[in-house]
Amino acid sequence: MKTQVAIIGAGPAGLLLGHLLRAEGVDCVVIERQTPDYVLGRIRAGVLEQVTVGLMARLGLDARLRDQGLVEEGFNLADGERLIRIDVASLTGKTVVVYGQTEITRDLMEAAPGRGLQVIYGVSDVALHDIDGDAPHVTYRKDGADCRIDARFIAGCDGFHGPSRKAIPAAAAKEYERVYPFGWLGILADVPPCNPELIYANHPRGFALASMRSPTRSRYYVDVPLTERVEDWPDDRLWDELALRLGPEAAARITRGPALEKSIAPLRSYVFEPMRHGSLLLCGDSAHIVPPTGAKGLNLAASDVHYAAEALAGYFRRGDGDAIAGYSARALARVWKSERFSWSLTRLMHRFPEDGPFERAMQVAELDYIAGSRAAQLSIAENYVGLPV
Repeated sequence: MKTQVAIIGAGPAGLLLGHLLRAEGVDCVVIERQTPDYVLGRIRAGVLEQVTVGLMARLGLDARLRDQGLVEEGFNLADGERLIRIDVASLTGKTVVVYGQTEITRDLMEAAPGRGLQVIYGVSDVALHDIDGDAPHVTYRKDGADCRIDARFIAGCDGFHGPSRKAIPAAAAKEYERVYPFGWLGILADVPPCNPELIYANHPRGFALASMRSPTRSRYYVDVPLTERVEDWPDDRLWDELALRLGPEAAARITRGPALEKSIAPLRSYVFEPMRHGSLLLCGDSAHIVPPTGAKGLNLAASDVHYAAEALAGYFRRGDGDAIAGYSARALARVWKSERFSWSLTRLMHRFPEDGPFERAMQVAELDYIAGSRAAQLSIAENYVGLPV
């Protein structure tokens, strides 16, 4: 098989890139290790920045997003005694939209056949070859047969554990990583949210987050040591802990229900440089991971895809090689700013095991400063709603 761009990974980043390239008349093929049902079964984030909403609108695939998405004009930081509301809309003139990553993926997946986007699911043994040159290719197995895709470029949208990043020689790369000493224990339940806007809480017992997926489906988190097991957290214990950490105002409005899904996600900050090597471009989690604090993961993947689609379309439509050469620097400039915001919000809202009275006093002082400073709130709002691309 021959194509212009071979895309590895059919999560939201790979599918979004495929749709953007097809809209520009660029030939591409997407391959995915898992089945469509497995891909849709992944429970992920659901707060969308303007860049993500705008790309879906540009493709004309935002009908369900506009109909079902919850427009959020602000969010809250809780310090144990009060809710500090960050009025994103009045501070920036922009909003975010709560719409699950699963639903974004479904919209992109269902539109693929009608848009001429070929997606091959259930592949194995994916390997990248000759990425240093102008004629790379991808090999894989499908239904017991060896297959090959010849392309001009390969886009690695295959997540942190995929083969794309590993194909770049170690001597040509640099990695930055911060592993956090806790994970987020999350519960998804078909109950109405306790608050119309997200609450990030810093409590003496630890961090908590009250979020939602719809008016009838809620997502809550507490941070726990990495040694904890989901089995040790029956639903009642988790609901009790949430009520304590979120504070009495939010606790009074919590509706309890059985868990649809419960899991512990470890937290890390990670960046891989460069995001382009030869004919390979990395997008999304294949190149970087952010803590979920601040909801940057999916949105950062969307901005990568925006830059990659512009560069690839420029190359094929205008012969613009400079756009390809500049992809990594453009993407990384936004990546590092998002990493900074996610790291700083994580540091502000969590109790770290090594912290003492001084570090706690700094958190209290910072939250108090934010509560009384429009400038501080504007900085947070600008980052939360998404920096320009």
